[in-house]
Amino acid sequence: MTATTEKLTAKDFASNQEVRWCPGCGDYSILKQVQTVLPDLGRPKEEFVFISGIGCSSRFPYYMETFGMHSIHGRATAIATGLKATRPELSVWIISGDGDSMSIGGNHFIHLLRRNPDVNLLVFNNQIYGLTKGQYSPTSEQGKVTKSTPMGSVDHPFNPIALSLGADATFVARTMDRDPKHQQAMIRRAYDHKGTSLVEIYQNCNVFNDGAFEVFTEKSSKKEQTLMMEHGKPLVFGENADKGIKLDGFKPIIVDLNDSSVNDLWVHDETDLVKATILSRFYDDPADENHFPRPFGVFYVNGKKATFDDLFNDQINDAKEKLGSGDLDKLIAGKETWLVN
Repeated sequence: MTATTEKLTAKDFASNQEVRWCPGCGDYSILKQVQTVLPDLGRPKEEFVFISGIGCSSRFPYYMETFGMHSIHGRATAIATGLKATRPELSVWIISGDGDSMSIGGNHFIHLLRRNPDVNLLVFNNQIYGLTKGQYSPTSEQGKVTKSTPMGSVDHPFNPIALSLGADATFVARTMDRDPKHQQAMIRRAYDHKGTSLVEIYQNCNVFNDGAFEVFTEKSSKKEQTLMMEHGKPLVFGENADKGIKLDGFKPIIVDLNDSSVNDLWVHDETDLVKATILSRFYDDPADENHFPRPFGVFYVNGKKATFDDLFNDQINDAKEKLGSGDLDKLIAGKETWLVN
């Protein structure tokens, strides 16, 4: 990493391209928060790279005054892995959507997390295909009526957080477009993690899926419907912070703090994979009166797993030490060759 003495601002990371998203789209907020965080990282613009796939979110690299690439559908993860392996000094960011990552790019998505290159993956989840005008996506809720499911989707949706934990991701977090401060905190945490950082961002598509996350973002319902997780702190929620989550063995229970002590509550531990998995399953329909609040924040962090790019380059350096410099012509020719006159 190259430190820069030049003090950069958010404007320094904004390109001269006209931002072309629908007015009111949640992507504007995500772009703003990324441009706000990057100047504080103390690195020159030339060390940042943004790689995207296909979708509304994938226009992102055009709007960043950094290096970038608008790649192919679902394959930004593969391109980013190759870039980080060959240029490990760069800060590599992957911009994707729920369709790009969970559908055509699903296989690449899970293998990125398994391999653990030191990259940051931001998944804009609006639970719809926006670019192609409103078809249901792999994260759309069951029963979703769209142009491609006029009688309602019969598919069970992906839970991106649970999927990521199942793929052995080393950093898993969730935030939302309408909470700028929390979003900035999650982006910074993702950057600071050594390994693949997955941040799911609930992003409102006000044209094709408006209000999909309204219960989690509106002041009238947010405190009752969301669980804001903080490492080392008890899991408390509610309009008056009067509810909490308690564990009965491995079974979570909602308790009323007027009748229970906060000292008996589940204390969040980002390093506990088992408990992170339980939290990832707080994915109930908010209309169900027995539902759990939806968690936001960092679910899980594993700082001990080696990164793909380190292992890759260590292997190459080890081979160079043992074998010395190679001869490409001899390698291509192999051991069994004939000279024909």
